[in-house]
Amino acid sequence: MSADPSPSNPWIHGPAPVLSRRHFLSNTAGGLGGVALAWLLHRDQARAGTGGEPGVLQRSARAPHFAPKAKRVVQVFCCGGVSHIDSFDYKPALERLDGKTLEGKGENLGFFGQPGRVMKSPYEFRQHGQSGAWVSSLLPHLAGCVDDLCFIHSMFAKSNNHTPATFQMNSGFTLNGFPCMGAWLSYGLGTENENLPAFVVLPDPRGLIAGGSINWTSGFLPANHQGVPFRTQGREPIADLNTPESVPAAARSADLHFLDTMNREFAEAHPGDSAFAARLRSYELAARMQVSIPEATNLDAESEATRRLYGVDKEANKGFARNCLMARRLLERGVRFVQIFNGGAFGSPRINWDGHENLKENHDTQAATMDQPVAALVQDLKQRGMLEDTLFVWSTEFGRGPATQGIGSTGRDHHPTAFTCFLAGAGIRKGFRYGSSDEVGYFVAENQVTIPDFHATILHLLGIDHEKLTFYHNGINRRLTDVHGEVLHGILT
Repeated sequence: MSADPSPSNPWIHGPAPVLSRRHFLSNTAGGLGGVALAWLLHRDQARAGTGGEPGVLQRSARAPHFAPKAKRVVQVFCCGGVSHIDSFDYKPALERLDGKTLEGKGENLGFFGQPGRVMKSPYEFRQHGQSGAWVSSLLPHLAGCVDDLCFIHSMFAKSNNHTPATFQMNSGFTLNGFPCMGAWLSYGLGTENENLPAFVVLPDPRGLIAGGSINWTSGFLPANHQGVPFRTQGREPIADLNTPESVPAAARSADLHFLDTMNREFAEAHPGDSAFAARLRSYELAARMQVSIPEATNLDAESEATRRLYGVDKEANKGFARNCLMARRLLERGVRFVQIFNGGAFGSPRINWDGHENLKENHDTQAATMDQPVAALVQDLKQRGMLEDTLFVWSTEFGRGPATQGIGSTGRDHHPTAFTCFLAGAGIRKGFRYGSSDEVGYFVAENQVTIPDFHATILHLLGIDHEKLTFYHNGINRRLTDVHGEVLHGILT
């Protein structure tokens, strides 16, 4: 059923072993509390070299293929398509061509295909830092971080449709159902803290993005590798984590005893059931999170200076600052991959970067939510010494076109053939710019970077060979990068 596992790392090449019937029965001896205790005992036993089976240790940290530069990843994903030519990719030619018809670029690549005229950026661009990187007045806080960032100005996506393009940025495929990058990292590397999920998702407090949980699915990987979304609209990050006050302790104990009996009977009737084993592991984690989550997400423990840095109490960021600060706390406590979404689903009024009608109005609103908190996260990781072994990823699904969406419009349509993302932190060249787009930001002019290239580079920084991180599914050894991907050695230190 699976490819041959590596002797040094049996999890990297094929499906992780299912939880054996014998270990299931021993781990369920004392309800959820007994499960958690037994799991920790087995973990410590294996680490001491005295035994233990791989199935019990599926979440524990595992050895990468080679020495990593990064131990953890935080990704800020800006939903809706941030305009590269109005943020990080300065194009003086747009001023000269403003109001004219765009010539010589072939077919209209926008989603709606409405012909328009070239529109100069409504923002002023200036060079910043010692690196001299161009950043528009849209993002004054991130402009102060450019000497720590590596801009990739030559990104290329397959789709001009939000949902497939978002799927590709998250999973490598435009179709849904494939494991996302965070799930692959959880599967390949496990977790450094068994009391917290390996992969945490922080949705925008205003709502979920298009496609919802498909964007953090484990796909065909074992279910325990899927992202754990936190509820970011209120003070309780995990729904139903704690026993309601109305349920007496004795009743709760009786419930657990009854559940334990049912689990034993099911395990005996279905030995080796991988789905059941994954469900059991989720219960183990839930038991531990009853203690770990309240502490990890307690932002009141942060200093007033830190809260001001992120802008936690500012109404303009719509609660996004809390997510960025929470992400830092989770990374500190050993969460392997934290994904922060800026922007929600589509509709009116827009709560994402999809500036079809009026680009400036849309991007002004969105930048007010994103700019300060993201810049603060970069600065906070740096001042704590965490940026040295944390990979910071800022991405969007595509850019926006240089022409207006329709004659007389002030909006821009989707644009997949050239856009900008940036990386920072572990193993990344600081104050560096890689690749370029043409004179109006329409096509890549130099060093095209595909999504598989982007993903291959991220895996490389974590010590993973993207061609070896595979999972056997439907007759194919599947990869995050499919059959593509080249590591961008030019951006690495």
